[in-house]
Amino acid sequence: MLVFPAIDLIHGKCVRLTEGNFDQLKEYSADPVDMAKKYQDAGLTHLHLVDLDGAHNKKVTQYKILESIVNKTGLTVDFGGGIQSNEDIRIVFENGAHQANIGSLAVVNPELLFDWIKKYGAEKIILSSDVKYKMIATHAWKDLSTIHLFDLIDQYMEQGLQYLTCTDISKDGRLTGVNEDLYKELQEKYTTLKITASGGVHHINDLRRLKDSGIYGTIVGKAIYENKISLKELYEIQND
Repeated sequence: MLVFPAIDLIHGKCVRLTEGNFDQLKEYSADPVDMAKKYQDAGLTHLHLVDLDGAHNKKVTQYKILESIVNKTGLTVDFGGGIQSNEDIRIVFENGAHQANIGSLAVVNPELLFDWIKKYGAEKIILSSDVKYKMIATHAWKDLSTIHLFDLIDQYMEQGLQYLTCTDISKDGRLTGVNEDLYKELQEKYTTLKITASGGVHHINDLRRLKDSGIYGTIVGKAIYENKISLKELYEIQND
């Protein structure tokens, strides 16, 4: 199982939200590049980088930090937040992202995302599904749609989708444990997808259970900043 430590960015600083609420924001580090270096020094290989400014502004905003992290570390970075146009995704890949996480656009403009899958390849695109009670949330989690998670996935499976990140926003940032039933159901239904779990990780045992389930990856954010899980534990769970 891959471990994806998360860096969420607002105004160039590392932050965490609770349930995606911008009014429940906590700042942890002023220098995301230093944080990324710490992850690399601990032996981790991947990074989940989220441009919350971009999600709010509906255009990629923090691409210079992406470029700095890619240039100053050897981490494999996936980038999400605000990718809404051909210009946005061009900027993301030109500044070194290995993969692009696409969320709201997958709902509001599926034809454009279909084109990107064809242009860049399915291996470069991650469908980022933010859900509450299996319903898709969009626009920095502020809007809850009437689209069911499985219907959205089915639509993109027909286009060759390979990667899925699923965030349970009712769990995210709350340190209350992951929605294991949801990820079990996803893995049973979509056996060919590389699925990454996100939201609620608070203890190393959460990761052990997810790893035992055979899931592709797990994103860990607030649990790192709040010292619930050490970087040494993350390295060990990924490499054991």
